[in-house]
Amino acid sequence: MDDIEPQTARLPAIDDRWAPAACDRETLVCGLLEGRVAGPETSHQMDNVLLNIGLLLEGDDDKQFGMTGLRTFTPAEVVELVGRAAGFAPHPDRTAGPVPIDPNLVLDSCEAVGERLAFACRRGERVILATGHPVGLTHLYVEVARLLRAFGARLLRPYEGVAWKEPQSHHPHEVRYLEGMAMLTDRASAKHTHGGEAMFRMLEEARPDLVFADHGFAGAAIESGVETLSIADVNDPALLVARAQGRTELVIVMDDNVRPEDYWPCFRAIAAHLP
Repeated sequence: MDDIEPQTARLPAIDDRWAPAACDRETLVCGLLEGRVAGPETSHQMDNVLLNIGLLLEGDDDKQFGMTGLRTFTPAEVVELVGRAAGFAPHPDRTAGPVPIDPNLVLDSCEAVGERLAFACRRGERVILATGHPVGLTHLYVEVARLLRAFGARLLRPYEGVAWKEPQSHHPHEVRYLEGMAMLTDRASAKHTHGGEAMFRMLEEARPDLVFADHGFAGAAIESGVETLSIADVNDPALLVARAQGRTELVIVMDDNVRPEDYWPCFRAIAAHLP
């Protein structure tokens, strides 16, 4: 999994990577490794993963992603959930060092998401796309949104431009959309958020058939009983706990904050299953 240099020449040219064309598995794996979306070492170390698991199980609101009832496992059990989803075997004495993510598991999950989105297109379903990580994931959602519109899904834009104020916030918040993808803003900038408030407000206005999201946008949809496809990093275990509880099914586990253009293998794997 470490030695990718001999294969990099096989990668598509930069301008072609986001074209929804067929691409072999080996090339996609190589792309994930080169972009560090997956691989032997990604952004978060084991000490950070363990810290966030502890905070989740202590009830830290920021780690709940808008969900309740997540404190049902031991720390060791949550580590096992993360390891199984990312493709590594946890060791009880390992408290530091890199956390690997298996690129093949990333692609398997993306393909499953693509199959579900294809079904949504065939049925003309109402879909919400949203991200709490606009720096990294925006381009992936935007390109998926374009395909969904082209193939018959209905992208909803609830609660657009409606301002509200949260406690201890100096600026009003709004949901704004880019090419059909929702994000939280402070009227000036897109915000990284773990909170579920924006999605809860969106769901009060419109009830979709399906949500594809991350962070609190995904958590709030799950909490509200909406079928949800989601993206989670290894240091954000809330969505994996919800999956283990049977509250959601498809979670793509990968590094969620690399360069936006480096998620092209995920897009290709999703797009390959759309009509």
